[in-house]
Amino acid sequence: MGLLRFNTAAAPSAEAALLACCGSRRWAERLAAHRPYPTREALLAAADEACYDLAGADLDEALADEDPVPLAPDAPGTAHTALRAAHTAYESGFGHPFVICLDGARPDERTDEVLAAIRTRLGNEPDEERAVSAEELRRLARGRLARLIGGGHPRGTDEPSWNARSGDSAHPDSPSVPV
Repeated sequence: MGLLRFNTAAAPSAEAALLACCGSRRWAERLAAHRPYPTREALLAAADEACYDLAGADLDEALADEDPVPLAPDAPGTAHTALRAAHTAYESGFGHPFVICLDGARPDERTDEVLAAIRTRLGNEPDEERAVSAEELRRLARGRLARLIGGGHPRGTDEPSWNARSGDSAHPDSPSVPV
C-alpha cells in the first residue's frame, strides 16, 4: 500500500486495511484517526502503542479474529494430531485461539517451536497467558502492518512476520506457517 497511500486513504479504507493487521476496531480506528504518519517507523511505533493500550474487550475482539496456527500439510501426522489436541485444550482453557509470531524461526524448526510454545503456554495462569497472547498479537500486527505499508519486515529484513492467518482473505499478506 505504501505510507503515502495509507496516509491519504479515506478513513473507511484505511480502517479496513488496518483490520487486516489486527482485528480490533478500536486499534484500527485509532491508527487511522492519527494519520498522517511522517515515517514508517512512526506508524509502527503508534501501532505498538495502540496494542499496548487495548482494553480487555478490544483484546478479546482481536484474539477472536485470529485463526489457529496451522502446520504445513507435509508435517508428520503425529504433529498434526498433537497440534489439534493442543489447540482444543488451549481454546478450552483460555477462550481464544493460540497466537504466536514466529519471526526469525527457521523453517525446519517451526513445527517444534509451535508445539513447544503451545504446550508451555498451556501451563500459564489465565492472566499470564493473556499478557503473552497480547504481546504475540502485537508482534503479529506489527509484521502485518509493515508488509501492508511496504519496506519489508519491521526489523529491516524482508522476512515475513509468521502468524496464524493462512489463506485468509482478510489477511492477504499473512502466509501460512510452513512448519
